[in-house]
Amino acid sequence: MSLWGALLGGCHFILHAAGWLEGGLTASYEKFILDVEMLQMFAEIFQPVATSAEDLGVEAVVEAGIGGHFFATAHTMQRYRDAFYAPLVSDWRNYGAWLDDGGKTATERANLVAHNTLQSFQQPALDPSVSEALNDFVARRRSEGGAPPVS
Repeated sequence: MSLWGALLGGCHFILHAAGWLEGGLTASYEKFILDVEMLQMFAEIFQPVATSAEDLGVEAVVEAGIGGHFFATAHTMQRYRDAFYAPLVSDWRNYGAWLDDGGKTATERANLVAHNTLQSFQQPALDPSVSEALNDFVARRRSEGGAPPVS
């Protein structure tokens, strides 16, 4: 939440320490996921407001008519699935539905997201020439007196 001041002040570059706790002395997968969700919300909030005639949907007001509802309009049907931010962790269900599903806290849900993300990770392909260049660099630095690897 300390990002609000920088964002509202118009900052163009922020080096954010997602997942940091204790001033960077430790980190947490759960805190990282919660921070990512906050950053995604900020990014969504700061999107420019769309004001084209198509975005405003004035024709939907006419289509819904007096006493009608917007969910049945073509404008709404084209947009309702992706018109809103889809959270990683936030649970937008009512209390009863949340409780029936185990009443998981945000930290518990973030833990699941983090572990599912780690389990589904697939190492990206690395060009053999890049791998060889990196290995040569590391070998050269070690031979020049670089720090020994931590085991």
